[in-house]
Amino acid sequence: MDFFISHSGLCAILVGFGMDLLWGDPRWIPHPVVLIGKLISTLERILRRVLPATKNGERLAGGLLWLLTAAASTAAPWLILRLCAQVSPWLRLAVESGMCWLILAAKSLKTESMRVYTALESGDIRASRRAVSMIVGRDTAELDGAAVTRAAVETVAENTSDGVIAPLFYLALGGAPQGFLYKAVNTMDSMLGYVEEPYRHIGLVPAKLDDLFNFIPARLSALLMLAAGALLGMDVKNGWRIFRRDRYSHASPNSAQTESVCAGLLGLRLAGDASYHGQLHKKPFIGDPLRPIEHRDIPRACRLMYGTALLALAAVAAVLR
Repeated sequence: MDFFISHSGLCAILVGFGMDLLWGDPRWIPHPVVLIGKLISTLERILRRVLPATKNGERLAGGLLWLLTAAASTAAPWLILRLCAQVSPWLRLAVESGMCWLILAAKSLKTESMRVYTALESGDIRASRRAVSMIVGRDTAELDGAAVTRAAVETVAENTSDGVIAPLFYLALGGAPQGFLYKAVNTMDSMLGYVEEPYRHIGLVPAKLDDLFNFIPARLSALLMLAAGALLGMDVKNGWRIFRRDRYSHASPNSAQTESVCAGLLGLRLAGDASYHGQLHKKPFIGDPLRPIEHRDIPRACRLMYGTALLALAAVAAVLR
């Protein structure tokens, strides 16, 4: 029993990972990311009101918003766990396990992407567009079946890092407080990190710091994904080739790391031009079209995501044991 207490951080991660695999995001409790999102929205309104609506004023607002949100998202779980530890180390372990469950998102990523797959297989293009709109930021109203499939595969590939491997990385570094710090950084980028107005200036600091926080996890994710592809019998040689060639074919220095590996392993061409908030963005392709994309590439990408996640979990266990 002493092992569980002396290795409580590792045990919390393992239990939380298992809970996520079984149940995904719980619908019956307020998710902390939703609360973080509400905090971001509230701070944005306040800071826009009190600071000048100039480039420098909005950039200052973005920096202050980042600091306040990051501090609150780290301090709240740290304080909760400290109070729990004063009652019982077992209570702390239980609560931190639940926090790790809420930080990880492998099951929900699979669930949401498979809804897209199910709608595509039924032939309902409107339903598939609605389903994919829940997991991507681009405009989806005019997408055809191939574009919907491509969008779903891309988001599974990218969020293998953002939703699973990067959270595991920060949980391993500093437990649930660091995990929630990462989720706050990622949420700020998702809500504010756009190049269009009204976010162009206020979102600059959140976007740049999200790039910084994801720099190492994105590259670890790509290498682990290559290893998972080898275990799953995918085209590792092509995956490595596309990774080396296309890993920077994205506005973000991190997003194409796992997208390029996924494209290469599956023999697909991903990315390309996309519309956001009614504006067309010219984007390079990632990968080569060795074959046409098909609906079944969505569950293939999900299997690749799970394989990558299990390898990352094994690595975390080896480091923390």
